[in-house]
Amino acid sequence: MTKIHAVVLATLFMSCATSSVPAQTRGQPEIRPFGFDIAGMDRTVAPGTDFYRYANGAWARATPIPADKSNYGMFTRLDDLNRERVKGILDAARKDPHSKAGAAYAAFLDEAALDTKGLAPARAWLDRIDAIATREDYARLAAQAAREGIAIPFEVVVTQDDRDPDAYVLKLGQAGLGLPDRDYYLRPDAAMAQARVAYRDHVARLLVLSGVAAQDASRRAGALLRMEADIAKVSWNRVDSRDAGKTYNRRTRAQLASLATGFDMNAFLDGIGTKANELVVVQPNAVAGIAGVVGATPLPVLRDALRVAVLDAYGDVLPRAFAEERFAFHDRLLSGAEQPEPRWKRAVAFTVDAVPDEVGRAYVARYFPAGHKAAAEALVRNLLAAMDRRIQALDWMTPQTKARARAKLAAFHPKVGYPDRWRDYTGLEIRADDAFGDQLRARTFAFDREMNKLGHPFDRDEWRVTPMTVDAFANFSAVEIVIPAAILQPPFFDPDADPAINYGGIGASIAHEITHQFDDQGSKYDEHGRLATWWTPSDLTGFETRTKALARQYDAYRPLPDLNVNGALTLGENIADLGGLVIAYDAWRLSLQGKPAPTLEGFSGDQRFFLGWAQIWRLNYRDADLRKRLLTNPHAPAAQRVWTSRNIDAWYKAFDVKPGQALYLPPVQRVRIW
Repeated sequence: MTKIHAVVLATLFMSCATSSVPAQTRGQPEIRPFGFDIAGMDRTVAPGTDFYRYANGAWARATPIPADKSNYGMFTRLDDLNRERVKGILDAARKDPHSKAGAAYAAFLDEAALDTKGLAPARAWLDRIDAIATREDYARLAAQAAREGIAIPFEVVVTQDDRDPDAYVLKLGQAGLGLPDRDYYLRPDAAMAQARVAYRDHVARLLVLSGVAAQDASRRAGALLRMEADIAKVSWNRVDSRDAGKTYNRRTRAQLASLATGFDMNAFLDGIGTKANELVVVQPNAVAGIAGVVGATPLPVLRDALRVAVLDAYGDVLPRAFAEERFAFHDRLLSGAEQPEPRWKRAVAFTVDAVPDEVGRAYVARYFPAGHKAAAEALVRNLLAAMDRRIQALDWMTPQTKARARAKLAAFHPKVGYPDRWRDYTGLEIRADDAFGDQLRARTFAFDREMNKLGHPFDRDEWRVTPMTVDAFANFSAVEIVIPAAILQPPFFDPDADPAINYGGIGASIAHEITHQFDDQGSKYDEHGRLATWWTPSDLTGFETRTKALARQYDAYRPLPDLNVNGALTLGENIADLGGLVIAYDAWRLSLQGKPAPTLEGFSGDQRFFLGWAQIWRLNYRDADLRKRLLTNPHAPAAQRVWTSRNIDAWYKAFDVKPGQALYLPPVQRVRIW
């Protein structure tokens, strides 16, 4: 499927003529009859009762989740397609002796070689762990682990400085949990208790596979679990950890060392290769608490934690038993997948992780020619203009703050398709016979590249995702939105589809990212990308009144009998969904230039717009995956994302939604933010 090339026709969105031309005069859309899968609807369900089921119910019933997946929907469908495409690129690259991507791909596919080598590739690591004799030894080896992508009690990352967006800064925050979230250690319910037992058993099996006697492994696994439970107790929850104001805490190295007694922070920072005297500590009291836990934990337990982290991080490039154990715990138990992905799919992911820009450059050359960026960027400008009109029309924002909001919008830096400059992998050794070494060297190469940014001006042209990524992003400090090439495909965008469907799909998706710059966290950044207060007190009060109402709306949703959506955790995404949908709707209506949209297959233009929105969120979950998402993911589940339409007056008119229906909200209760 090569429909992606036709994104050049995105400018159709802005012309009245195209919007009013009957579907039969255009090419045939991939999804018949006009870009929306009518057969996937369940018209026995009233839209006002459950708009997700009305739009997607038959699809949900007829679409099984593949055995190697924990969920399946439109994003996974496109991800599968892109991995097939990348596989074709890498199959050809294997024949090129100069291709690092081809060598990495070949190395990962050679399972027989991995089994033959056994634990030999990891032996140097295991020996270094066994040699830890002091707390300083542990801190220095933890630094080496961080450089090589191995989990330790702290996370370090180089990123744009929220207070000085022209510079980079080192951030240090909490980590150290093998389970997905602190709630897995602290909640008393049966599902979490089962996960803790399973995790202990997983750790014990990894220890046995690494040579620990079986009679000792269970005891040692229990001690490691207790240490992580203590870390969980002092860790911040995810709501506080996404608060841009709470998480910006600048400290000198000396202040951090005083804060984090129990862990040799100076030895650690030296070990990761930074000479920076200042850094941002994301969760100060959690970092202090974790350092205290580490300081109170016997060295044998710390050694076991590192041992397990190494085997978990590199499980796919060790003998088959390690990969099987990794799958059994992380994918089957925590997410519900029934069988591992085929080796080639994991090989694609492995290779993209190792040399992303080498693969991305080949992907773009084949599937997204450079000249096609301009038309997609025109669509972005159209949506930005719609947002600008909404800001001007707000009745709750003062003229002073409106002027700053419009200035921020004007400062947007959209990135569409792919980067203008590709990374250079000179100096990175990739061998076709050393998958473990390839992964280790690639991770170290990437880490050191990030550390070397410190002290240099922030590079606003750099991409932090690949063109093959089926998603879109907002970066607050850079005042940018990023739309990779891979998402510009059906059902999100099809040049032969009805424009209303495209606006409800890719239009709302792009506008979602635009709105993120004004969500509960993005709104804390000014037009320069600086974390600063630029709202008047009355504007901030009006904004928070509306966002709190949206959080309460989502708190009331209960996708599982014992677990509801966390309205505070998902607030940023929910604001972006609601704002993105109204912006895209405005932009579509404006594109009609006052002329009526045609009726197609019995559906009005407004109905098709909202159906386009609902279609992109078709997604079936396994219960384990849904539970994990509700506890850890800042996005609400798919059905509840579709339901945000209940806040938009046009949706009520389009589908004749009446009082008494489950999704009906009286006008005064409909949340209106942007």
